[in-house]
Amino acid sequence: MSNKEDLIASIVKAEWEMFQAVPNAGGPAGCQQDHETFEIMRSSQAVSWSDAALESYLDDLVAAQRSGRNLLTEKYARMMESTSPAEYRAIEPLLPPLDAATLQLIDAIVEIVLGWETDLSARFPHVIQRGRPIRATEDRPGVTSVETYLRGELATYSSRTLTLYLENVRAQTKEGVNGSELTLSHTMKRYGFESLAAADRRLAERRRR
Repeated sequence: MSNKEDLIASIVKAEWEMFQAVPNAGGPAGCQQDHETFEIMRSSQAVSWSDAALESYLDDLVAAQRSGRNLLTEKYARMMESTSPAEYRAIEPLLPPLDAATLQLIDAIVEIVLGWETDLSARFPHVIQRGRPIRATEDRPGVTSVETYLRGELATYSSRTLTLYLENVRAQTKEGVNGSELTLSHTMKRYGFESLAAADRRLAERRRR
């Protein structure tokens, strides 16, 4: 495997271990027992990252494990600020505070990624419609938007990882690359489609039947 493949494999392994330990009312959720889907989704997200950002995020995961933090538990807790505000207020004091500089980095990344997602929704509507809604204004019980999920995850990254990730997405934007398209294309290929466009055509055909 290449160095990047090794990095991604190590990240997914660490995330899966944390995911297994995320508390869930009523016992483990079905998704916590589906390693294949988890591996496809998380590795697909990572393919659009620079090696430097991946290395930094892996450092975050290792440091969190050593200190007893579960970054995935924190990620899902952060999402509740939008999806379950009353419950979030009760657990907010347990989460590490976010300073102004961190919030600025998060906002800058979110702005770029949501622009990518909006672009994809226009070009590949049938695929995008099967996923999360894009904006946090579309959150509702049981449905978490791309924006809310992204903000929740970014809030668990170190400032170094956020800085490197922002550099990565800015560089992609400058080069005319849609990072979300790289992720989604990889996902569709893992599910057996020749390309993202082919997947969108297939889904369109199914809707017409």
